[in-house]
Amino acid sequence: MAFAWKAAGLTYNRYLAVASRVVRRSLNEEKRLQAERRGEMDLRFAKWENGKQGENKSLASANEAAMAEHAGQGQSS
Repeated sequence: MAFAWKAAGLTYNRYLAVASRVVRRSLNEEKRLQAERRGEMDLRFAKWENGKQGENKSLASANEAAMAEHAGQGQSS
């Protein structure tokens, strides 16, 4: 038996993100604001080269840049 989220083509993490957003939106105003603040994240990463840590970068902005670069490459082909 396949899970509905898997059959819909979602990853488990994406499914959890959608489900948690739906739950947060169903709360009353005060509780919703508290829950939305807890749901915000700022993931950062650093590339290591030759045993030294590089610059810390935001994962969200790095993903956006990579997607824009990939979209640009796909159009030129």
